[in-house]
Amino acid sequence: EMFTGAALDGVPQAVNEDEVNALPDTASGLILPWNREVAWFASDLYLNGTPFEACSRNILRRALKEAADMGFRFNLGIETEFFIFRRTSDGGFHPMSERDTLDKSAYDVRTLLDYYPIIDEIVSAMNELGWDVYSFDHEDGTGQFETDFAFTDALEMADRFTFFRYMVHEIARKHDAVVCFMPKPMTDRTGSAAHFNMSFADPETGVNLFEAPNDPRGCGLSTLGYQFIAGALRHAKAICAVAAPLVNSYKRLVIQGSMSGFTWAPIYICYGGNNRTNMFRIPSQGNRVECRAPDISCNVYLAAAMMLRAGLEGIREELDPGEPHFENMYERSPEELRELNIDVLPRTLLEAVEEFSADPLSPKVFGQSMYDAFVDFKRGEWNEYHNHVSDWERERYGTMF
Repeated sequence: EMFTGAALDGVPQAVNEDEVNALPDTASGLILPWNREVAWFASDLYLNGTPFEACSRNILRRALKEAADMGFRFNLGIETEFFIFRRTSDGGFHPMSERDTLDKSAYDVRTLLDYYPIIDEIVSAMNELGWDVYSFDHEDGTGQFETDFAFTDALEMADRFTFFRYMVHEIARKHDAVVCFMPKPMTDRTGSAAHFNMSFADPETGVNLFEAPNDPRGCGLSTLGYQFIAGALRHAKAICAVAAPLVNSYKRLVIQGSMSGFTWAPIYICYGGNNRTNMFRIPSQGNRVECRAPDISCNVYLAAAMMLRAGLEGIREELDPGEPHFENMYERSPEELRELNIDVLPRTLLEAVEEFSADPLSPKVFGQSMYDAFVDFKRGEWNEYHNHVSDWERERYGTMF
């Protein structure tokens, strides 16, 4: 299929340039579970017979090749969180279940069963596709759910994640529901993450290279895994612009902002063991690294490429991330954080984009044309938001003075 890149937002092409070709990757093909007459393929983009530099899939492929050249296969699992609503007459969102009103609604069985017809069809479709769903539950927010399925190599996981969002929208429509992949759709509820669970494997044997049962730090992680974390911490602010790519993303990355008492979101650039208040968490069984910054709106191809290239830099330079944090980082005072030399993640999209723009890793990962387009597009998105006067401002300041 040929198309004009200039017709799409964010594609770095001018109207006078040649068409881009989308070449389907036959290995990615699948049949739509809800419409078996249609097949879906992820595609690689080509321009004049060569890989298009700005193609998200090609950007991840380049990062994966670097990892392969160093002797690593990058495995990735993603936890998918999303909201299911019904539309109100005024166009707003409302929970599908009238019983879905608990302040702490995580794991609530009653409301999960109220949504069961939709969730069952989603999970059944995922399993039909061979994704091996091992968990699904009602999450912390009203009408919020999470599905967890088996990890695979990063390119296949990015394809699956992209298809997942499309599939869930289509299944929800059959039930007169609306699925929301906005990071923070409700002011007083938690946002929707897309936690990245990452590890390296030996390409020949499949052995997990992040696993180390005798880790002296007590996290079950190998030296290679710690070096990966150190590289990712070095570039955390730039990574954040890609992993949390919307204005709304930064309303999720806060400590307070949920009726349950927790946002479960990372704020500080640090790592630790089985501790959900760090940006990077090493689950209790070790053997992998979880990054908690990505949200459900992210382009996984780009976010995974940034994460991988940062981690590979840490391995090449044999960086060390320091000692892990097991305490509740939300309870640390600003003074304590300064003493520990722990910085905070960007607080706004603009701050994140400026960090991405200033980081020399960014153009290396994206290529110059996509790097320029991403920075320009995201600055424009911020300016459009910044020029909007909100209801909150009118209510707070309208008659104050």
